[in-house]
Amino acid sequence: MAFENIELWWVTGAQLLYGGDAVVKVDAHSKEMVEGLNASGVLPIKVVYKGTANSSREVEAVMKEANNDPRCVGVITWMHTFSPAKMWIHGLQQLRKPLLHFHTQYNAEIPWETMDMDFMNLNQSAHGDREFGHICARLNVRRKVVVGHWKDKAVLEKIAVWSRVAAAWADAQDMLVIRFGDQMNNVAVTDGDKVAAEMQLGYHVDYCPVSELMEYHKKVADEDVQALFDIYLSTYDFDPAIADASTPEHRSVWNAAKAELALRACLRDKGAKAFTTNFDDLGTDDINDPHFEGFDQIPGLASQRLMAEGYGFGAEGDWKSAALYRTLWVMNQGLPGGCSFLEDYTLNFDGNESSILQAHMLEICPLIAENKPRLEVHFLGIGIRKALTARLVFTSNPGQGITATIVDMGNRFRLIVNDVECLKSKPLPKLPVASALWKPMPDFATGAGAWILAGGTHHSCFSYAITSEYWDDYAEMAGIEMLHIDKDTTIENFKKEMRLNEVYYMLKK
Repeated sequence: MAFENIELWWVTGAQLLYGGDAVVKVDAHSKEMVEGLNASGVLPIKVVYKGTANSSREVEAVMKEANNDPRCVGVITWMHTFSPAKMWIHGLQQLRKPLLHFHTQYNAEIPWETMDMDFMNLNQSAHGDREFGHICARLNVRRKVVVGHWKDKAVLEKIAVWSRVAAAWADAQDMLVIRFGDQMNNVAVTDGDKVAAEMQLGYHVDYCPVSELMEYHKKVADEDVQALFDIYLSTYDFDPAIADASTPEHRSVWNAAKAELALRACLRDKGAKAFTTNFDDLGTDDINDPHFEGFDQIPGLASQRLMAEGYGFGAEGDWKSAALYRTLWVMNQGLPGGCSFLEDYTLNFDGNESSILQAHMLEICPLIAENKPRLEVHFLGIGIRKALTARLVFTSNPGQGITATIVDMGNRFRLIVNDVECLKSKPLPKLPVASALWKPMPDFATGAGAWILAGGTHHSCFSYAITSEYWDDYAEMAGIEMLHIDKDTTIENFKKEMRLNEVYYMLKK
């Protein structure tokens, strides 16, 4: 559903030097290629052919149109013939949408026996794409270059990756992140420059007093709470006590459902796509006050379920993780496996199998659950509400995945990405929370050490289906630094990369 009302625009480059017949053939080939891309079943977003650009005016006009059409999330360019790149300057200078340069060709093989000068004039992608590539480099245009034949599935899969990232980038440009409460306990890594974030990354971060959220809480109807409560029982396994209206467990889940409805209504009315919470700011302090209207527990169950719906979430006021999770969720739509906000919890030293337990007090997304989540109620002794608290309990799927975080380095934003291997986790009978267990690549010591050297957060956004190619495309669109920790990482080379990056960004500034 995230990709239903958006498009990628295809613009073919050519010129009028080769005559009217050539123009007709360029147009026909382009239409056939775009139809082939859409029929391939590989691309998640519809490609729309926007014609052949044969002059500077035509290039500028289509680029301006792309900027102003909210359906367009990215532009794909291809040079069928030789297209003198000076005619692309003004259009490229004005383009504000992500750009993919497709270096391909209509025909796959050279027709050795029949090729003549007319064929050569018409099929000059080898020539024209290099001319176009030069002007993009000269203008320092951020873009992705994909090379290969347009019928090759592996080539189309690269375009598919970029298209998902382009959709997520477009989604971020009007993303409102609501913070219910501030950063907690003077934590540095989860804070940052919100003005710079809006300038560089697109999203706007606002504060919402919890007292305003409580006005929504007051208006939640009992029949709506009951309807959501029934959905809980039909969706998850649960402790029998929860179904018994006379038990405190039942009351806790009832109140958790009311909190979820209040949060969703508030976020919907504000048009927010992401939010943060703070477990020291949950409404009126005195739960024994007869006029109490705050949350009687941390809204962890609500956060878990809202993440599964696509709302970005960051704990303890972490607005960068909230926004990044929303971006990840958009990219992840329709792919196997799930995604979640996670926190480094505790370490497990076991030689070559040393790993990191990923959990949180409550807020882990059920999209990564190995089995059906179990709805449970347990006492939670942290935060302003030390009370019975509802949550979904599960362990994550084993398998390969990737996790990412964004940190504010003062003069730039840094995206840190780590390939990980999720291990088969174990139940935590004394710590009933959702959890994952992973080994960072290339090994525990190197992966964890590189993450710490890079200044990575204790929060991150994880996915099974996303690869480093997605995050590389995202960093390119955003114009931010990316550090990738993978199977080939060494601490020595990682330090060198960071030092070179530091010089680059100092000179760039």
